[in-house]
Amino acid sequence: MKRFIAIANQKGGVGKTTTAVNLAASLAATRRRVLLIDLDPQGNATTGCGIDKTRLSRSSCEVLLGECAVEDALVPVELPMEQGTLTLLPANQDLTAAEVRLLSLPIGREIKLRQALETKRRDFDVIFVDCPPALNMLTVNALVAAESVLIPMQCEYYALEGLSALLATVEQIRVAANPGLSIEGVLRTMFDPRNNLANEVSAQLVAHFGERVFRTVIPRNIRLAEAPSFGKPALYHDRESRGALAYLALAGEMLRREDVANGLTRTSAVASPPEDTAGATAAAAAATAAAAPLGAPAGNGSGEELAAGAIREENS
Repeated sequence: MKRFIAIANQKGGVGKTTTAVNLAASLAATRRRVLLIDLDPQGNATTGCGIDKTRLSRSSCEVLLGECAVEDALVPVELPMEQGTLTLLPANQDLTAAEVRLLSLPIGREIKLRQALETKRRDFDVIFVDCPPALNMLTVNALVAAESVLIPMQCEYYALEGLSALLATVEQIRVAANPGLSIEGVLRTMFDPRNNLANEVSAQLVAHFGERVFRTVIPRNIRLAEAPSFGKPALYHDRESRGALAYLALAGEMLRREDVANGLTRTSAVASPPEDTAGATAAAAAATAAAAPLGAPAGNGSGEELAAGAIREENS
């Protein structure tokens, strides 16, 4: 799995940073080498990984401006137990000044991130970029560098309007600077199945985007909301919470999609499950087992346990 994915949506508060941090941690738990790039001047992904953004000597700001090499700004994120690796390119409010300076450049301002990462891409299995809540030069740099875009969104009508603008920007980037850019998928976040409006908008998304809508749905969950205050992904704050299980399920779904794209198949136990708005599906149990070094339960003796074993075998 060699992927470079931008997590973008110009609407704020839809779960971009939550998705970036928790999905990165979930894939690291499957023994993959993951790089998380914080490209938001708010630096929330940096804080969510337990890094003090006020004490950074080098960050994504210096990398974008060519003032330091990317390897000099990378910070390893401490993981609780032996598994894969999670590395962070942190950010703070200095990125706002970096964007202003980028806008003043006559040429090449949209490819600075791609150029900076050119020699490091092969060192990681997955690279995620947490984009700011705006279609600005920082987001453009992320889209030009990435292979695909993952779009988190709440199931409400304002989010649908913002989605149209983002898709138009993606198409412009594809035509002008990055022909290989694709839509990784649309992720429904903070979902409450008791809300009729949420269910209606979700149905519209599925009708319009089809298979590009992830089957995994991220629920509203207090553990997801409080984990950043502890400087941890939800997986390491409360690995049995519905939020942590949902992001493990999302990681499992992405791995299955990768298998299908590469013509690979797994046992029927890890086939795509029916959609589960609570996020606690058989895929969640399978992905939880992929985080076996954390000591997560492997199942209950049913198909979930078989799926868990299949994932463990893959990672052994």
